[in-house]
Amino acid sequence: MSRFMSSLLGAAALGLALTVSAGAAETTPGPDSNKQFFPIASYRVGPYAAAATAIWAGRIDYYRYINDVEGGINGVPIVWRECETEWTAEKGIECYERFKKGLNGAPVSAYFPNGAPAAYALSDRAAQDQIPLVTLAYGRTEATDGRVFPYIFPVVLTFYSEASALVNYIAEREGGFDKLKGKKIATVYHDSAYGRETLDPLALLAKRYGFENIQIPVADPGAEQSAQWREVREKKPDWVFLRTWGVSTPVAIKTAARFGFPADRIIGDVWASSEGDVLPAGDAAKGFLALTPYPAGTQFDILQRIKKEIVDKGKSDLRDPKAFGSVYYNSGLLDGLLSVEIVRQAQKQFGNRPIAGPGPQWALEHFDLDDAELKRAGFDGLSQTLKLT
Repeated sequence: MSRFMSSLLGAAALGLALTVSAGAAETTPGPDSNKQFFPIASYRVGPYAAAATAIWAGRIDYYRYINDVEGGINGVPIVWRECETEWTAEKGIECYERFKKGLNGAPVSAYFPNGAPAAYALSDRAAQDQIPLVTLAYGRTEATDGRVFPYIFPVVLTFYSEASALVNYIAEREGGFDKLKGKKIATVYHDSAYGRETLDPLALLAKRYGFENIQIPVADPGAEQSAQWREVREKKPDWVFLRTWGVSTPVAIKTAARFGFPADRIIGDVWASSEGDVLPAGDAAKGFLALTPYPAGTQFDILQRIKKEIVDKGKSDLRDPKAFGSVYYNSGLLDGLLSVEIVRQAQKQFGNRPIAGPGPQWALEHFDLDDAELKRAGFDGLSQTLKLT
């Protein structure tokens, strides 16, 4: 399954981004003007904190590794600071406004909103400020067309490609696409911009292949789902696509078991795919399936490097040592890799210095993370190649 899923999810979302010559918001010179600033829009409190804590740990550990072991990005040190968003649009905007001009003179290259609410809310502001927004496996799918959204870069996958991967996998399990006709696929989804992203592609795929498309929303934060899984039991779907997030995922798995729906017929999406999503559900999660572009494991070269240089030396941001190499920790490493490589690739064009203004936009429009670069960075096998246009 993992090879099948990775082949489907590995292709990068290709945006036809337009070249922009204007600069981003000006950065006031300061004591850290020779450094590169990476803001982290985090959420360590609230119903999504348990899932996200490992993400920030992976990202921060990678930044520490780049500074301590590699001496920065081609000699440019990294600085970072967190801002608590609680995974809300309002606080996501506040954090963006706080950080868009840099930190103590260190400029921002690109902004990672780290959540669908902020990603949608910041679409217009990013264009006004000419700061690229990078969304990894979330955000608005239509931003793949860079002619319309030249400052938004959805990478790794979109929820349209995720919906396609889901249907392709179910077709394989059922014996072919012709076997989908008459089947029932229910989606239990977080009733938010994130959760609603697959409504349209699943409607299109249902029309094409003839399966019944059942959509069941779960109100935020999803701590009570008896009504939803009662509906699942009544409609008797062949498969359930679980598009929850945070506390709503283990609640869904446990409630599904209580209503007699088998876990091995539930497929979680990217944000319902980690160890932290299933362990709280206990035995009810046995057999649960999920899609993810972020494989778990500590066997990858970058994990071994970070263990030796950061974790074993007591420098890690990870609060739970068991989460080292988890799905979400490794996704944080991917966040870190991409943010660093945006700067590194921009430096090829603009020189080895902190990057802002047109530099990050140029780097993302010409982004090419090939096998050789992945091996150099230690991400061979953890990340697939990524090319943007």
